[in-house]
Amino acid sequence: MANVQYYDVILKPVVTEKSMAAMAEKKYTFLVHPEANKTMIKEAVEKMFEGTKVAKVNTMNCDGKNKRRGMVTGKTAKTKKAIVQLTEDSKDIEIFAGL
Repeated sequence: MANVQYYDVILKPVVTEKSMAAMAEKKYTFLVHPEANKTMIKEAVEKMFEGTKVAKVNTMNCDGKNKRRGMVTGKTAKTKKAIVQLTEDSKDIEIFAGL
């Protein structure tokens, strides 16, 4: 496995209606590095966002979609999503505060 640092683990937040509704339960969704495991994701969230404590992490591997451009077919890149559940006494993540 590649040498993945904690600041390389979380790529960007996922902003959808479903993920915004889950924020009421302190569940936050992120796109993460494809080689990151659950412990790496937990450490990255706790280091990047001060005052947060992670209760559990659920991950899912999403395959790339088939795309066509004329006669040529191909696939988009694979992605990995993580749903991070924070504890009750944890602070909220600020990047989602204005949304």
